[in-house]
Amino acid sequence: MSNAEPIRFQVDLLKFEVYESREAAGSAAAFAAAEAMRAGVMQSGDLGVIFATGASQLAMLRALTGIEDVPWKHIVGFHMDEYENLSADHSASFRRYLRDELLQKVPIKEFHEIDGSSSDVDSFCGEYAAKLRAANPRLCLLGIGENGHLAFNDPFLCSFDDPVDVRLVSLDAACREQQVAEGWFATVENVPARAITLTIPPLIRTPKLIVSVPGIRKAHIVRRVIEESMSNACPATLLKTHRDATVYLDDESSSQLMDILPSSMQDK
Repeated sequence: MSNAEPIRFQVDLLKFEVYESREAAGSAAAFAAAEAMRAGVMQSGDLGVIFATGASQLAMLRALTGIEDVPWKHIVGFHMDEYENLSADHSASFRRYLRDELLQKVPIKEFHEIDGSSSDVDSFCGEYAAKLRAANPRLCLLGIGENGHLAFNDPFLCSFDDPVDVRLVSLDAACREQQVAEGWFATVENVPARAITLTIPPLIRTPKLIVSVPGIRKAHIVRRVIEESMSNACPATLLKTHRDATVYLDDESSSQLMDILPSSMQDK
């Protein structure tokens, strides 16, 4: 897969594009996001966009914030999750991440942060959910966790038909271990046990999903998403039912797919 031309294939409704590097996949995802933002703003004016965080999003966000003609002054941003009782100044805070990688780089119209330190979590979740509903996001930029989670909706703990859009959740061991492996925390004990997250329904009802999944640590979960039936044992399997979702892979995250891709695709 050294050729610059991407491999494209589809599983159920879910589209995949495979690129030769993390940077190429991130640039392709960013280009698609920019196109969706332009089209959305042209159609409806201000556009709600949900942003993910983490190592998987860095190449995409850095490419996206470098594209000059994105209509940022019409973008109303939300993010997916934040740890409970973690200072916004902490190096692993998702608020800090988005301030550094997005808000300080582009003139976004408005951004709604998740405050994991709120003294009344239930009220905060309800208020954030109301803001999300009012903005009616049309684009979601997300990733897939090593355990198959979407946002912080971990396997078996999440519900595909959750009655609320934002809630406080417990994080499973695999999710917390991923945060250590990516360098956000020194030990698993340092990773907060709970976080505020958007639930599955508001993610899946967003009309367009751009899913960035680079890196060797994601190779096994990419294969699981492709091969497994839809269930909350691997929440990301639900993406196969979405009408406009595209997963952007690099050479590493696609490395376990060679034996299940048609030979005509492998030769591209």
